[in-house]
Amino acid sequence: MSFGPPPAGFGPATPHPPTPPASPASTPPPSAPPLPVWTAPTSIEQALFEAKSREDWPAYFDTLADSRLYFEIRRDGADAEPSRTIPVFGHDPRVTGGRIWAVYTEGMLPVPDPHRVLDWQSLGWFARVWEPGDPPVIVVNPGSPCEAFLPSAPPHSAAWAQHKAKGPLNRARVRTLRFGGPLEGRVAQGLACGALLVVRYGFPWNAMAYHGNGYPGERTSLREWWGVSSREEWQEQQSALLDPDGANPVWEFALGLRRAIARDFGGHVDTAYWRDTIARVLRARAGGETVITPDGVTTTPAAPAAETEARIKGIQHLVGRITRYEARFRADGILDENRFVSSVDAWNFGRASGMARWGLGSRYCSLQEAESAVIEAGRASARSYKSWQDFAAGYILGRCLHFDDEEFGEWYTDMVDLHRLLMSDPGSPWLTVPFK
Repeated sequence: MSFGPPPAGFGPATPHPPTPPASPASTPPPSAPPLPVWTAPTSIEQALFEAKSREDWPAYFDTLADSRLYFEIRRDGADAEPSRTIPVFGHDPRVTGGRIWAVYTEGMLPVPDPHRVLDWQSLGWFARVWEPGDPPVIVVNPGSPCEAFLPSAPPHSAAWAQHKAKGPLNRARVRTLRFGGPLEGRVAQGLACGALLVVRYGFPWNAMAYHGNGYPGERTSLREWWGVSSREEWQEQQSALLDPDGANPVWEFALGLRRAIARDFGGHVDTAYWRDTIARVLRARAGGETVITPDGVTTTPAAPAAETEARIKGIQHLVGRITRYEARFRADGILDENRFVSSVDAWNFGRASGMARWGLGSRYCSLQEAESAVIEAGRASARSYKSWQDFAAGYILGRCLHFDDEEFGEWYTDMVDLHRLLMSDPGSPWLTVPFK
């Protein structure tokens, strides 16, 4: 073993050299050797490398405790029983007996492979589940400059298992892959469209090779939240989210009508006039319309008056919801003064960026398919919006109209916090990646 803390089984394989005698007072002490040059993939690996270089093992363990630790699991076991974790152990000739439990931090993860899947846990979990038949050593990021060997058996494991995270590991943080993930270009722009989804849980925003919450977790989330349990269902959902006409038609009708009024009247739209225009347009359409289709000229039948009036009332109520959300958006810095939300297309396109990565993490698609979907999400967003600020407002309004029901609870406040983070953190893609 080449690295580890003293003395409880963590030390180097060879003894430390003896301390040299003190230099005479007239001789200046030798300068410390420079640290080896290594560009760490993320701030996690950088912190591990620096702590290891100065042999600050408490700091090393604190960093591990505040990070997701991924490890390979058996895919057939996870498919048969998602709640059961069956680790796949590795081999390292540097360890007596050769058996190890390899774990990886987020910047060191392999490209997703159909036959190799991973899960993650916190640092303390490994000590709690260890059994006598398990490998005696956990190797962190094998073969890398921030590698370390942790004895997994008690009592030695107590030295690292006591370290705790700073907070929930799935908490909001802006994290960036310094290499191994795009920092510019079409893929980066498409990934940034999903930033509200991935930054919320502290995943690297530009991780195209996505593992997320691990193979079992990603599959469970898609099944419970989206009803997706197969490749075909994933493809159907991905296509629906990328459909330019896929947003809620009632929401888009109301917002589209306001856009048309704004063009005609120089930008400002009086809410009462907006409501009146909705009534006029819907009553005119209720009398039947003559439209030209590929099959020729078609006349739609007239709608019953009661049905039309109910629809008018419903959309006018929606106008009230939209304007009240926008007022709150301005107060919370999501919208600038005198600005309004042009469209809620972002609600679909942002989730399309997320769906591409979730599909990859669940092995319902290939890396190439996920990347193509991410690029299309970016292109579609650029057609509908002018800036990250506009995109964010559209996404948050769509989310609130879908979930929040004007309660201004967590469905809303979570977005306010994330918006502020993404608009202020120096590493945020909304500050580093051009929208168009």
